[in-house]
Amino acid sequence: MKISRRHCLACAALPWLTACTRESDKGRQGPQEVNPATACDLDGMLLADYAGPKAQLHYADDPKPVFLCDTVEMVSLLLKPEQVRPLKAAYVQDMGKADWDRPVGHWIDAKTAFFVHGSKRHGSMGPTLATFAEAAAAEGFVKAWGGKILPFSQLTADLADLSGGALHDSRM
Repeated sequence: MKISRRHCLACAALPWLTACTRESDKGRQGPQEVNPATACDLDGMLLADYAGPKAQLHYADDPKPVFLCDTVEMVSLLLKPEQVRPLKAAYVQDMGKADWDRPVGHWIDAKTAFFVHGSKRHGSMGPTLATFAEAAAAEGFVKAWGGKILPFSQLTADLADLSGGALHDSRM
């Protein structure tokens, strides 16, 4: 087999192209799954012990995700004025697919999710923000449990009331 000069140049460039691809993918780590021992980075609560949607934040300055036992904690971290860490990604669970009482998997980009505020369903911190990938699933949840649908862009820091769950939890 005869190897052309063009083929040699392409082979020589391959490691560089691969390195570029790896470099660009470093900031694109997807959501990580929780296990029974995964604890909330804010309060130490075990995520698997509580109902309702969970969240995880991926910061540019930390290779490990920050796990949160409730979506209101995520809103608090992201929207309070003291939040200054550069964020790579934020994920929440799609409660249109996950079991409310034992949510596992079904992670979606928080910035594209539909959030339901003010429903009768509670998470680990008491009143929570239910999260959905599809508007229709959020609408069905509102019909069953009440609340108002908000896109991520309409979330405000005052929706993050953290006085519900941890203060009254005897399992911690």
